[in-house]
Amino acid sequence: MPDAPLLPRLALDPTMSRTGMFDGAWWPRSNDVHAELPDLITALDAHLGRILRVGLASAAWHDIPRDVTVNGLVVRIGRISGSEETISLTRGFQDHFLLLVVPPDTDPLTAALAMAGAAAAGNRSSAAELLAVYLPSEG
Repeated sequence: MPDAPLLPRLALDPTMSRTGMFDGAWWPRSNDVHAELPDLITALDAHLGRILRVGLASAAWHDIPRDVTVNGLVVRIGRISGSEETISLTRGFQDHFLLLVVPPDTDPLTAALAMAGAAAAGNRSSAAELLAVYLPSEG
């Protein structure tokens, strides 16, 4: 079916212990919020419960709307400062999740390793460390 949504490339800490820097990782296929966010929110709603708000780094995304409607429910979108490689998700009052965002053009091996690192319970690496550690060194 040509209109069937693609499953988001998503990895979550299986323990959901919330003890690491990240609670998982997402590897979008593009920087188009309208194309990428609905499928991510649908998947996260199934795993985490209702997502009420999303925080995105302005520099990383094209045309960020104030909200997006997913499955008939409005999800507010805010702009966050900080790393372009993160997305914050709010499920309820003071109930936040942080995901590593792997840039769309990242090679598959680097993406897979960075996502696994971000989804590991108790991870302590920054977004830059997770994405850089697996890149081949130049020289």
